[in-house]
Amino acid sequence: MTSPDSAHEIVLDKDGVRLTVEDTVATVTLTNPAKRNAQSPALWRALAHAGRSLPGSVRIVVLRGEGKSFSAGLDRQAFTPEGFDGEPSFLDLARRSDAELDAAIAEYQEAFTWWRRSDIVTIAAVRGHAIGAGFQLALACDLRVVAQDVQFAMRETSLGLVPDLTGTHPLVALVGYARALEICATGRFVHAEEAERTGLANLVVPGTDLDEAVRDLASALLSAPREAVIETKALLRGAATRSYDDQLAAERAAQARRLRDLAGLGD
Repeated sequence: MTSPDSAHEIVLDKDGVRLTVEDTVATVTLTNPAKRNAQSPALWRALAHAGRSLPGSVRIVVLRGEGKSFSAGLDRQAFTPEGFDGEPSFLDLARRSDAELDAAIAEYQEAFTWWRRSDIVTIAAVRGHAIGAGFQLALACDLRVVAQDVQFAMRETSLGLVPDLTGTHPLVALVGYARALEICATGRFVHAEEAERTGLANLVVPGTDLDEAVRDLASALLSAPREAVIETKALLRGAATRSYDDQLAAERAAQARRLRDLAGLGD
């Protein structure tokens, strides 16, 4: 199906998530600006579905939110006794067994895990609020381009909860343990200048330039051969858990594969 006003193919459009594809670039858009793209279990399932629906030709995935905010985080309706239609409320989930509660959270996390697949590079285009689950969704991506009005915050701890949507690992990797603890425990806002200085943001631009900056970055990423980017991403992602010598060995093995492919000697 093709949108009548663009060349983008609409692959998915449900529960506050729209996935469109144009050649090698896919765009995932959060589509509930009236609620500042607040998140729910249905939205998380739609995000996971979007990841499974990516055509094999896609190399870049851009994540954005409609309206003035990227995502204001979890919809507080989840904590009301009635919850969402057709969904257990979080209060109901709390009464379930440890195994059932663990399985439910693991399912929610699937919306956040696929963004770091080795075969794609993901870019979060963030403006306005990116709070709680919104912050963690931005952190799930490989790269973040942010508008000058961005406001990151991890509010879970302030609400008596913990960040559980995959955000703790990338946050510590980007800003270090001490700053990550301070950001989470205080729930304070991180604005554009600090985000860029600490590595949370790769680039800060005026809000009017956000879409163009993301397009330029996607174009630059597409200029390198796909397999070289895939191998490089895998090398860099594994570097933190490998010893120095193991990383050298991984570099040698990856380069051997690339040289053989370039020479036409690959499998």
